[in-house]
This record gives sequence, structure tokens and C-alpha cells, in this order.
Amino acid sequence: MKIVRFTDPSGAVRLGNQHANGTTTLLEGDLFGSLKDTGTPATITRLLAPLKPAAVMCIGLNYRKHAEEGKQAIPEHPVLFMKVPSTVQNPGDPILLPRKLRSDSVDYECELAVVIGKSCKNVSKADALNYVLGYTCANDVSARDWQRNGGGGQWCRGKTFDTFCPLGPVLVTTDEIPNPNVLKIKTILNGETMQDWNTDDMIFDVPTLIEFLSASTRLDPGTVILTGTPHGVGFARKPPVFLKHGDSVTIEIEKIGSLTNPVQEET
Repeated sequence: MKIVRFTDPSGAVRLGNQHANGTTTLLEGDLFGSLKDTGTPATITRLLAPLKPAAVMCIGLNYRKHAEEGKQAIPEHPVLFMKVPSTVQNPGDPILLPRKLRSDSVDYECELAVVIGKSCKNVSKADALNYVLGYTCANDVSARDWQRNGGGGQWCRGKTFDTFCPLGPVLVTTDEIPNPNVLKIKTILNGETMQDWNTDDMIFDVPTLIEFLSASTRLDPGTVILTGTPHGVGFARKPPVFLKHGDSVTIEIEKIGSLTNPVQEET
């Protein structure tokens, strides 16, 4: 199932089942419980991120070629950092370039996002995917100057500005993606492909990440895991390519779809 979250003409937030022919029907129930397709056509006034995350856990340096382009050693364990849930942005809504804490080095990062569907702790790798509700596209937007120099060695300042975590456009349930580590993934900036790779290049695959992140740690339903980005990011290009006002950036992942956001300056 491809689940969308949206507002209807009354302003109510609803869930829908997006069908292959492009139509959407209303769903009843709870995203983390039981959902029933009513068969009633949905009227979508505004597409929203597929969920409001309980937490956003992010993995850095998780693609081999991305580690190489940044001249970083392959990590022994997954590199964890966090985004606050308020960073989440809807499909089609703008990524805002920070101006109060100014950054002129805002970068794109296409990422596969994993959504945990059931509370879990100390999960084995063999059992990990049984706790996944589904997958969506993410853009781990990053202010490289604040990430590197403004956080006292931590990445969170450069990763947690408002709008720095676009998600969507749909949440694809695990029955449609039995193996999340065989998916084509790319970033398209103003019509030009910047990243074009496959999730099979992850250093730590999705089950390994869930095993690691759930170790001695409860993951609640709605926890979103950003699984890292492949090579081709803006800071590693010569010359560097950073987002600017008027840009349009699209994240595409096989079997999920395309997440597009314009870029604007914060006012």
C-alpha cells in the first residue's frame, strides 16, 4: 500500500491509499494500528509528510562511495545523529535557507527513510524488518558550515534548521518493498542528476541499523530512521554546489516515487 497524508477541503488531516492509476481513496483507522480502505474517493487540498515522527534518527557515512568522496574512514559502527521532528517538511513546500543563523552552504542529501511501526527494543538483525511499517523518501538537508564548524564537533546544529527534513510523497508498506537494500536512489537539482546510486552500497544495511539503534534503546512507533546518503553531494563537488533561492530539488527512490521541494530564503 502507498499511504498518503493530506488535508481535505474542510482542513481535516486524513490518510489515503494511493492507487497505481493515480487515484486516492480514504483510509480509516490508525497508521500504527489497523487501516481500512473505505473505497471513498479522496479530495486532496494539500499533501503532507506521510507522518509526524516520534523521533528522527539519522545515520552518517553509510555509503562506501560517499565516505570515499569525503575522505572519511569506513566507520566501525553506525554514526548516529538526530534531527528534531520540527525539521520535517511537506512535499512541495519550501526548504528555507537559514538567515538568522546564516548559511550559504546548504546541501542536499537523498536518503531512504525507514518508519518503525511497532515498539521495539534489542531487536535482532534477523527479526528487524518485522518492526518496519514502511519506507519513504527523505532529504537530509545540511548546512555544511554549521555542521562542521558551528556545533562544537556535533552535527545537529547544521542538520536541525526548520524545513531540513522533507519527507514523502508516500509511505510505502513493506509488502511492496521486501528488501530495502536493492533500490535505486537519486537527487535531481534543477533538472540535473546530482546523485544516482543504489541502496545496496550501504555499509550497514537496514536490518543492521535497526539492530544497532534498538540496542538498549526503545524505538517507538513513528520513529523515522534516515539511512545515509550516497556520493555526489554538493560539498564534495569541484566547485561545490550548494542550494540557492529559486532552486528545485527532487529525491527519487525506486518503488516509492519523487519528493520535490523548492528552495527559498528564510524571511
